Amino acid sequence: MASHGYEAGLKMIEELTTNAQKIQQQLLEEILMKNAGTEYLSRFLNGQTDKQHFKNNVPIVTYEDIKPYIDRIANGQPSNILLAEPLTGFFRSSGTSGGQPKLIPATAEFGKKHALLTLYLSAIAKHFGDINQAGKRMELMFTKPDIETPSGLKARSVTTTLFKDNAFRSNASKLYTSPIETIYCSESDPKQSMYCQLLAGLIQRDEVVTVGSAFASTLLRAIKFLEGNWQELCSNIKTSQLSDWITDSECRTAVSLIMKPNSELTDLIENICCLKSWEGIIRKLWPKAKYVKAICTGSMIQYTAELEFYCKGLPLVSGLYVCSEAICGINLEPLSKPSDVSYTFLPNMAYFEFLHVNKDCLTNSQDQVQFNGVPDHESIKMKSKNEGTAPVDLVNVKPGQCYELLVTTSTGLYRYRVGDILLATDFHNSTPQFKFVERQNVILSIDTDKTSESDLLKAVTEAKSLLDPLGFIMTAFTSYGDTSSTPGHYVVFWELKAKEGNNINELDPMTMVECCSRMEQSLGYAYESCRKQNAIAALEIRVVKQGTFDALMDYYVSQGASMSQYKTPSCIKSKEALKILDSRVVGKYFSRRTPL
Repeated sequence: MASHGYEAGLKMIEELTTNAQKIQQQLLEEILMKNAGTEYLSRFLNGQTDKQHFKNNVPIVTYEDIKPYIDRIANGQPSNILLAEPLTGFFRSSGTSGGQPKLIPATAEFGKKHALLTLYLSAIAKHFGDINQAGKRMELMFTKPDIETPSGLKARSVTTTLFKDNAFRSNASKLYTSPIETIYCSESDPKQSMYCQLLAGLIQRDEVVTVGSAFASTLLRAIKFLEGNWQELCSNIKTSQLSDWITDSECRTAVSLIMKPNSELTDLIENICCLKSWEGIIRKLWPKAKYVKAICTGSMIQYTAELEFYCKGLPLVSGLYVCSEAICGINLEPLSKPSDVSYTFLPNMAYFEFLHVNKDCLTNSQDQVQFNGVPDHESIKMKSKNEGTAPVDLVNVKPGQCYELLVTTSTGLYRYRVGDILLATDFHNSTPQFKFVERQNVILSIDTDKTSESDLLKAVTEAKSLLDPLGFIMTAFTSYGDTSSTPGHYVVFWELKAKEGNNINELDPMTMVECCSRMEQSLGYAYESCRKQNAIAALEIRVVKQGTFDALMDYYVSQGASMSQYKTPSCIKSKEALKILDSRVVGKYFSRRTPL
């Protein structure tokens, strides 16, 4: 993107955000005019397509409400029972945030709207210059096999759709270090794909200007993979011979084309990787990298401390807010810390509405999570004064308030609850900006307690601070409510590593017990009340050995999750996933704190 290109992009952003109300109104009119005659909408609109009639009569729905229609289409019925535009297929959600994967109708319109996502590159170019001209991106990308529905329509993840797009294929070799074949071989063997993509990135290290992946968790997985395989990678570079276990023929051919014997590069990589500490390893291996690209907001914020350790000063850029249901927003301030990132919504992507969340708004950061100026014991109490309040339009949200996102699209989603809770932080022109707070209904609950994803993150953040001075990094966590005995209790799984070296030293039991107590102190009034009444037993932390959360990811990927879209569940629902965690526990610790 040349300088005039990104300036044109910035101008378009200004036009979109200045005219948000008009654009939203026009978009809704187009959607309703096009789809009013569908079986679904005709039940509610009766031929009327004005905005107020739509709001008064079309119900707010979840996926379960429209699933019967989607199932009918997937089984061969005409798509016009739900939307007028012909389907090109389905987007398949990862299924790791809130349960089973969903099928979301996809049309040709997605490709047109996705092209507008290059607008976020304008914000990046403003700070880092033209990345496309400066060099290549060492970005780890993975696809999943298509699933064919009985109708013949294929279901695939959003990222797989993007990576198989003709425009991506034609530009990949110019923009990325990963040969296209190494991305596609992940469908049959993600390990081969990871190995070959890292190998290509190391060979082309002098051209790399950004390092990243879709999510922070995937990038960390790549770094851990590199920790275990750098010697073999160096051997391949030195001899210009690919390891025999790389059996994908297209992958082998593609990588072989960029390989040549290079002892000097091998020595350089070996000298970097054999250091006792891997602090700043990304900067050392790819010295021309200007930033690290990965979503580090929402549930991904738990990985920022470890990523910052490996980056040592390189900015972590969370560029986009995209879900399977809709493209939503871009980050206009890419230099913001992950805890400060707000996404500016693009009013031409979907018609957005916002349901006010009837509790005091949470403000999250990696270092602290505070309750918008309200004492902890008051903040968790649900407020009834706004119950029954109608959703508000995009331009009418109020900064400092939390909302649940609703989208209406031309692809058959009408007043659809995405399940994301957002905090309105500010406006850019007439368009609001939002922080991602949490997924709706991702909670722990034993009795009358209701612990949300952000509550859990706050408690873990407070507790792990006790380990920071001792040289430990938390690489991942998750939880579940153990009700196998009475009373039940919270179980939180922690994976830890030492800042220097790959082996974690023996943990001090008293420190870990104090971590349990610190978590309990942070969980708020409802949890405290239940503990006082012995309705909840003492919180437990189970420390698992290194690599456990990689095994957890492998399990979810084997069940159909896309590696590119994978997010570690904050709460475990799967019995098989729980077995994976429990089989790798190396220490169990309980809070000894007596509730006051």
